[in-house]
Formats: sequence, structure tokens, C-alpha cells
Amino acid sequence: MTAAPNDLKRTPLFDLHTALGGKMVPFAGYEMPVQYAPGVLREHIHTRKHAGLFDVSHMGQIIVRARSGDQADAARALETLVPVDVQGLAKNRQRYALFTNRHGGIQDDLMIADRGDHFFLVVNAACKDIDLSHLKSHLDETCIIEPLPDRALLALQGPQAETALAQYAPDCAAMRFMDVANLHINGADCIVSRSGYTGEDGYEISIPSADAAALAQALLDIEGVEAIGLGARDSLRLEAGLCLYGSDLDETTTPVEAALEWAIQKTRRRNGATQGGFPGAEIILDELENGATRRRVGLKPEGRAPVRSGAELFTDEQSENAIGIVTSGGFGPTVEHPVSMAYVAIEHVSPGTQIFADVRGKRLPVVVTKLPFITQNYKRK
Repeated sequence: MTAAPNDLKRTPLFDLHTALGGKMVPFAGYEMPVQYAPGVLREHIHTRKHAGLFDVSHMGQIIVRARSGDQADAARALETLVPVDVQGLAKNRQRYALFTNRHGGIQDDLMIADRGDHFFLVVNAACKDIDLSHLKSHLDETCIIEPLPDRALLALQGPQAETALAQYAPDCAAMRFMDVANLHINGADCIVSRSGYTGEDGYEISIPSADAAALAQALLDIEGVEAIGLGARDSLRLEAGLCLYGSDLDETTTPVEAALEWAIQKTRRRNGATQGGFPGAEIILDELENGATRRRVGLKPEGRAPVRSGAELFTDEQSENAIGIVTSGGFGPTVEHPVSMAYVAIEHVSPGTQIFADVRGKRLPVVVTKLPFITQNYKRK
């Protein structure tokens, strides 16, 4: 394999992407496929109707294990870094979590799975080195922190994902949303979660790098499964109201501002059994009780022009004082109209409120709407 330009890294599926005609672009330090021959719109619709296979091997995979051998010690240690209930997480279940900083901002969002004798974490690609250092600097005395650079990560998403994966791993059908299991798939030992980033049912499959391309090709050989690039991944997650770190979340954004209170269980809140104790706790706990001054909302532009990231928001067509800013935006192929997410001053966040977005010097009307834009189709029962 030849060296990547500008020292960009390549995932174990790079050769498969190029063989499939993927248009490769820089993303989070990697060469990744933004789309294939069908194009973003068709790839998006295919995932909603059938099944899409995504390469997310650029994400970070990390094991956290208590030095004492007691899983409860690892859970307590992780709770010093995240505001979620790790101790209450059942074995072979996964939970969305947030690394917070002392100002209450979000350092990264991640997934935490309880594997019985260790925790399995999946973190964002652009943050994985920082997250690894963060874990080691705070938990090294109590936990063994083990990155897994030799594992790839595939996401199989869409209403036909279960049928497709069950051809190689029938036990996947019994899994429910946020379940995690060890499954033997196409000759490889995999860690599989029933989760994803599209709003659809599906799976994320951690697999040894050496086995990743063979599994990806085996899945693509199944009728109804197609390779999907980053472009459709972004439009799918936007329709599903899911945040992209670095766009909708960053170190200046609190969980309450981001409308992620649901990720902070009652036990971690004031008067809870394991309240506080995480970075920025006082700020976050105060906002949970009293609210924040701004909030993440959905926006539906009234016209056909997408309102994209960076557009400032105003109360009317003449006002000079911005009341918010768009953080993600584009066209929603499923809903057939433009969609955006934005942070808006709390006085203007009620669904149905009309405000205006500045797009290249022109004020365009947009309407505040509830998130998500589509019905999420997770298999909960």
C-alpha cells in the first residue's frame, strides 16, 4: 500500500474503498470515502430503505480495566470523568456518555459498554489521542487503559441490517438497541453493538483489522447492502438529530445547552446516590435545575435553500443582534426539505417560532422545530 498524501492515515478498508470507486477526502486525519458512484442522495435513501455499510475504523477503541480486577472500581473511576451512570450499566449494555471539562463543556462524546470484566469505549476520531491521554492522566492509578489500534470498526445500518448480518451471525437477531455481544462473524471474533449514527436500526462491528476487508466484502455481497460514504453519513445523522463533535458539540458547549440532559441519569444529578464528582459538575447540575441561556434546536428553512453551518440567526429581517448560530445544515433527502441544527437564545426555542438566518447577506425565514426530523427506528423490543 502506497503512502498517503500529507501523511493522512488509511483504514484497513482503504483498498476496498478505491476498488469500489470511492471519492477519497481528508477527514479527521484519514483518507475516507465521502461518496461512491451512486452519490450522497442515493446512498442516503438506500440506507433508509435497505442497508448501508460504513467504514468508521477511524474512530478510537479503548479498553478500561480496573487494576484491582473489580469492575465496580473501573465504573467509579469512569464516573469521575463523565456525568452518566456507569455503575448502573448492566453487563453487555452500552450507554452514550460525555467527557466534560471544568467549565461544563463537552470535551468529547463517546459510547461506553460494560463487558463484565472491563469497559469498552468508542470515541471520536479527531479526539481519540486527547481522550486517551485524558483517561491515562486521570485514571492511571486505578485503571489499565488499553487502546485498540489493530481493530477496525464497521457500521451496518438500515431496516435490512439484521437480515444481512444474521446470514453470518444468527444470534445478532436477538440483540436489542444498545446491547453488546461477542459474535463470530465470517471467521473473525467481533465485538458487536446494536447501535449506530443514522437513526436506523443497525450494528457497529469491531473486528481485527486483518479480517475487516473480508467481512466488508462479504456483507456487500448480500443483496440490499451497499457501501455508503461520509456524505450520506452526515445527512443521515442530521435528519436523526444526532450531534457531530466539533460542529454541534465542543468544549464551550454544555450538555444542557446541547439538549443532552437525557444522557445524565437521575443518580448523577443533585440528591442522586452518585451525584456530581465529574468535571464541571456544579455548572452542569445548576443548568439541569435552572436551565441554560441557549439551546440546541432543529430548524426548517421555509424555502428550498439549505442553511449551513456558520449562518447567524436573527429575530427579524432588520435586527443587528444575532440570537444564535447554525452548527449543522443541509438537505434532508428523506424529509425532502432543508434541515439544520442550531443554538438559539432560550427565549426563541419554542417549536413554531419563526426567526431568520443570514445566508450570504440575505435573511431567510426558518422555523424552530423539534428534533429529530425523522422517526428513529431503533429495535427496542
